[in-house]
Amino acid sequence: MAAARYDLPDVDTFTRPYWDAAADGRLLIRRCGACGKAHHYPREFCPFCWSEDVVWEPASGRATLYTWSVVHRNDLPPFGERVPYTAAVVDLDEGPRMMTEVVDCPEAELRIGMPLQVAFRAADEGPAVAVFAPADEGAGPA
Repeated sequence: MAAARYDLPDVDTFTRPYWDAAADGRLLIRRCGACGKAHHYPREFCPFCWSEDVVWEPASGRATLYTWSVVHRNDLPPFGERVPYTAAVVDLDEGPRMMTEVVDCPEAELRIGMPLQVAFRAADEGPAVAVFAPADEGAGPA
């Protein structure tokens, strides 16, 4: 019997546009038509004003590092095979905070406020997942 996977999100009818965009290398967020605020994780209503007038919109993929923790031990499959890894919270340029992972960056180079750019980790099974890497110096808009 295969071990349970704790890294694969549930994909349903509502979140399908998000995961389809991720498979194409695009990050989506939700924006409220009533109050104009963006939010993430995807919800069918605005968490600020409770309006149901929310739509998907492309995010720039740019973010800054808010906080992080380097995980050295995780017994849940398949995370144990990935240690150490950097669990992080980033501030998307559009406003929302997002839980994620920082990749391609040694622990000693991590800095609060460092610019990041979205990348996508393809899964063996299941959807691609947004992760973030250091932004290229001098990189223009995505």
